[in-house]
Amino acid sequence: MSSTVPRDPYEVLGLGRDADESAIKKAFRKLARELHPDVNKHDPDAEDKFKEAAEAYEILSDADRRATFDRYGHDGLRSGGQAPNFDGFGSVSDLFDAFFGGAFGGSFGGGARTGPRQGDDIAVAVDIDLEQAYRGDKVPIGFEAIDRCEHCHGNGAEPGTPIETCERCGGQGVLQAVTRSPFGQVVRQVACDVCHGDGRIPKEPCDVCDGRGLVVGHRELDVDVPAGIADGQRIRISGRGHAGDHGGPPGDLYVVVQVALGDRWLRDADDLVTVADLAAPLAALGTTVEIDHPDGIVAVDVPAGTQPGAVITVKGKGMPALRRSGRFGDLRVVANVVIPRRLTGDQRELLERLAASVEPDQLRDDESMVGKLRRLFHR
Repeated sequence: MSSTVPRDPYEVLGLGRDADESAIKKAFRKLARELHPDVNKHDPDAEDKFKEAAEAYEILSDADRRATFDRYGHDGLRSGGQAPNFDGFGSVSDLFDAFFGGAFGGSFGGGARTGPRQGDDIAVAVDIDLEQAYRGDKVPIGFEAIDRCEHCHGNGAEPGTPIETCERCGGQGVLQAVTRSPFGQVVRQVACDVCHGDGRIPKEPCDVCDGRGLVVGHRELDVDVPAGIADGQRIRISGRGHAGDHGGPPGDLYVVVQVALGDRWLRDADDLVTVADLAAPLAALGTTVEIDHPDGIVAVDVPAGTQPGAVITVKGKGMPALRRSGRFGDLRVVANVVIPRRLTGDQRELLERLAASVEPDQLRDDESMVGKLRRLFHR
């Protein structure tokens, strides 16, 4: 089964290149059940096939990694330093480790898992706009997670049937494996291949979860996004991650907030930064410009003689400080002084008269040329 060249993930999952997220999930879940080592004990390559399917899903379920693969193939993923990495939250391996009970503990080389084990954490991304980040909002999310099987209440046995001590390991959950080495015999403990480290097996496995005690379910949740949250910040919701194994507590849910600022705004800490176009005559005379702000229209006074690139600051009109009630950053407006084009005859005549009337001291600036360059390149 092993190969130096990994297979195309679309081929592995039996999908076309236009498959959407729903089709990818459906194909992987179907394939995972067919290929799982517990179901294919007769197939010595079952473990490798299952891992290959999981790796294919990890590529295609991540939009950025899928786009990289579509353009550059596996070489692009390697050269970009991209390896399967979900920052410890809700990876495919974690998901199916929990879903298939002891499969990873037994077939994939882990140790015995007797006793409760906390469920894994989940990470879910949510997209919001600037106004939602400014005001705060309640945002609905949907995600898949491991839940306790309600039919068997998590014990893996069909209701009314007993759970028996595993005869293979005598209830210990582990077996001793003896191997020979140049230094003599080496004895190590491995998870029991029958009970997968539990020490007990249901006499009649649950019809719903196939004796695992856990099922994959879809959850929907409304998340309170606080005012002032920044792009990439996380919201932790305790106890809403994957269900624990053997009665262990659930993991946590982390909601990663992605704030779309659009093409008009930048954010610097709690300050909002935007650009206002000013006709050169208005910059010289002074004027008032209206800025379309998340809190409504903000009138900004532009002083006479405003120069290109000047920054006009409006106190308290930035983003609210996260969890600091009543505190706001500032609004910074960068003046983009625009020189008129395609002048009419009258306009040209007026500008010529203005140019002839301007005195040299009206063009002087207290700031030195070096100071201007420093401000330009270190802004």
